[in-house]
Amino acid sequence: MPCNHKFRKHLTLERLDFEPETLIVGSFNPEWPENNTAQWFYGRTANTYLWDVLPRLYGEPSLMDAPVAEWQAFCRRNKIAFTDLISAIDDADPATKNHERMMGGFSDNALVYNFDDFVFTNVAGILKKHPSIRNVYLTRSVTEAFWRHLWNPVAHHCSVNNLRERKILSPDDSVAYHHSAWNQDHPDQAITSLPDYILMRWQQDWHF
Repeated sequence: MPCNHKFRKHLTLERLDFEPETLIVGSFNPEWPENNTAQWFYGRTANTYLWDVLPRLYGEPSLMDAPVAEWQAFCRRNKIAFTDLISAIDDADPATKNHERMMGGFSDNALVYNFDDFVFTNVAGILKKHPSIRNVYLTRSVTEAFWRHLWNPVAHHCSVNNLRERKILSPDDSVAYHHSAWNQDHPDQAITSLPDYILMRWQQDWHF
């Protein structure tokens, strides 16, 4: 039994009731094991701060503790959609304890180095189908060949179609070392909280 994306039916944007202008792209959100309590994209709010950072980026209050309906209403108002690069991992098996452990760790590197049979989301195809999208943000780096292979066609499509494409800081605890380095290098401009640091970095890359 493969591990599908928990929100696979939403990845192609077919369920949207508005025309998006901004697309935020992540990596993968596994449908199992049970410790994935996310109710929607970036919903593991114990260590993911998108629903604090993104609303504040738009001058609105944090939605960190808000229900999913409010997250979706915010996106509808601001014409923001989400997708992820991976829609399924076909050689994952929930009966294999090591596979379950890796999925439950939510580590991109664990996926890349331990599985081979991926189903990828056609992000460039989504952009072709939704020409209203003018801004595309990837919430991870593409330093590894695996991710570059996935992202290069998207970046090329954006380049030739005059779309804004940026790789932005991941909105979670994995970037804590960036935050620490910033405070060490800028003692007079130290930023106390990690979400505030992520917000500052996103403000540098966002389209307004």
